[in-house]
Amino acid sequence: MHNACLIFVGSLNREAPYFQGARGVGLGVYSFDEKTLKIQKLAETNDVDNPTFLSVTPDGSRIYANSEVFTWREGTVSAYSFDRASGALTYLNKQPSLGSITAHNTITRDGTKLLVANYGMGEGGPDRAVVVYGFDKDGALSPPLASVSHKGTGPNAARQERSHAHSVTETIAGGTAIIADLGIDRLVSYRIAEDGSLSKSAESALPPGVGPRHLALHPNGRFVFVMNELDSTIVSMALDESTGRLSILDAKPAVPAEARDNNHCADIQVSPDGRFVYGSNRGHDSVVIMAVDQQTGVLRLVDYVRCGGATPRNLALTPSGGHLFSANQNADRISIFARDAESGMLTDTRRAIEIGTPMCVKIVS
Repeated sequence: MHNACLIFVGSLNREAPYFQGARGVGLGVYSFDEKTLKIQKLAETNDVDNPTFLSVTPDGSRIYANSEVFTWREGTVSAYSFDRASGALTYLNKQPSLGSITAHNTITRDGTKLLVANYGMGEGGPDRAVVVYGFDKDGALSPPLASVSHKGTGPNAARQERSHAHSVTETIAGGTAIIADLGIDRLVSYRIAEDGSLSKSAESALPPGVGPRHLALHPNGRFVFVMNELDSTIVSMALDESTGRLSILDAKPAVPAEARDNNHCADIQVSPDGRFVYGSNRGHDSVVIMAVDQQTGVLRLVDYVRCGGATPRNLALTPSGGHLFSANQNADRISIFARDAESGMLTDTRRAIEIGTPMCVKIVS
């Protein structure tokens, strides 16, 4: 296959009251040819519970899947290997996440650790916000190396009754993890030591009630873009790498004014050249496109594009930047868009991966 990518998909296979059905198969792997748009299923397994977020090594040989299961005081993180030649998915091991509603993870840039964020609901159990794992020589997860907890509330009584760590993102330079905590309207930065221990270096406040969910990093390392779930805005921030502190440069609404009351933003991605930001809108069911001023980090609205379904939970760009995938949770499809590198615009190819309740999509070359 020419111009081929590997596509890794996590889909919901256990009911939870805050999701609208669980029609998925767990973990699936596909190939995608950017030239012909051909999609081929390579492997799938149903033996991982609710893999709502995945990380994949750059070569596609290891997958780390969070299990987010309602009522569990601790989620789990499962490790799998994938063999391109045989198409085989092989279970390696799993570890407890030390917190409930395990929401997000990322492999560190040096490839030595996995960082996991637990959203957290209620009280009880270890209730850790962020956990660090190592890997053995085969890619299996070590027991937790370190963890930290967050405390606090926000003004939105229904959604900010406690800390809710929603994502963990390592900076471009590496060595610093930034936690988007939806419950306390803060971005909390930690230095990652060689042994996996975390030391807080900064807390950066956002306006009260915005609910930061996911981050995207500009390739220049200077700018960080924050998708705020609760007030449907995108904030551009400047990163001081020496301290981990972030300061606001710009903020723009992610949806038209008339749609804000019934919208909850989800994911955010940056084009490989750093010129455009893409954000998903659940409710408005769109992908917002913002142009980025390369000198100042200021954002400019380009357009809104229908997501090709309903409830676009997660987005992914192919490594070339030629296509964007939108995992439309309540439409049981991952829509595929062609992306114009010059204008940033998206065009629906009408091709899709048809799969029940897609939650997360990751793409590697």
